[in-house]
Amino acid sequence: MAGILDLLNSDLGKSIISGVAGSTGQDANKTGSVLTMALPVLMKAMQRNAATPEGAAGLMKAIEKKHDGSILDNLGDLFKGGVDSNVLNDGSKILGHVLGNKQQGVQQVISQKAGIDASSVGNILKVAAPILMGVLGKQTRQNKVQNPSDLGGLLGGLLGGNSTQNEQSFLEKILDADGDGSIIDDVAGMVLGGGKKGGLGGLLGGLFGK
Repeated sequence: MAGILDLLNSDLGKSIISGVAGSTGQDANKTGSVLTMALPVLMKAMQRNAATPEGAAGLMKAIEKKHDGSILDNLGDLFKGGVDSNVLNDGSKILGHVLGNKQQGVQQVISQKAGIDASSVGNILKVAAPILMGVLGKQTRQNKVQNPSDLGGLLGGLLGGNSTQNEQSFLEKILDADGDGSIIDDVAGMVLGGGKKGGLGGLLGGLFGK
């Protein structure tokens, strides 16, 4: 199964980055940088939520009721004339559900790395979250996943088999950021410092020349 970062490097991914950038008024390169960091973090958060029976059942219900992947078939309509407020509201709800009280901390870390203010990161994520759920819904259908307990494995596959230990550690630490600044500073230093090669930080540096 192709990972979420492979998707961003595909033609579909380029369309998503371009559309999100246009709809939020942001530079395409910076939008791509935000999405490259944020989407694995969101998927990791979903994977953690799906580790409980209640969380897995809730995610499966959301996929079955609303996020079947059809959003990916109509990206031109989605971005034409600005993203519909219903989609943005949906994105806001998804972020609140998936990240909870970690949302501000996650946005702050990503804003520091991407060189874009945290509120703009939030706007990008509101557009991206329903698209990400669409990716998950499409994969759920294609892989004929019917048991909520199998969602964790599906999400693990989308996170990519090439995830390094450093990358997994980054994802865990960024999700543990609670907004008090201390952990955020530690994580930002780890990613921004450039001392670690490989993993998500190294990948981002390679992709965006930072």
